[in-house]
Amino acid sequence: MFTFLLIAMFNGIMIGTARTINGQLSVSLGSFSASLWNHVVGLLFLTLILVTSLGSDWQFSQLSQLPSWAYIGGVFGALFVAISSYIFPRLGAMNAAIFVIAGQMLSAVIIDCLSQGTAPGVYRVLGVCLVLSGIYLSSKKK
Repeated sequence: MFTFLLIAMFNGIMIGTARTINGQLSVSLGSFSASLWNHVVGLLFLTLILVTSLGSDWQFSQLSQLPSWAYIGGVFGALFVAISSYIFPRLGAMNAAIFVIAGQMLSAVIIDCLSQGTAPGVYRVLGVCLVLSGIYLSSKKK
């Protein structure tokens, strides 16, 4: 479990770094152009990984077996990159990251509640309150 927590933390570091880099690219090229280049380079990188990975069992025929709604994640991912590229240079990395994390926490609680058919537990409500409190406190001027 600890390994997965470290991987998740590393992923957060990579996301924060990527958003900052893409924010700077957005200043030069615009949000949607920066997002396009982000996805083109990502596509090339992932294609290289898939082509060179040994024992990979991916097949194009699997694509037709997926339900059509399964592809909306790509749309959400593209919007996330485009919006982040627009927001990060305007709000700064810290504020933008805090609001992104708050949105992720709120949506995660809602999705868990809807998928499990239960109300959120005390610890989840406290966690969301702590994150929202952190957002409020970090945005307060001294």
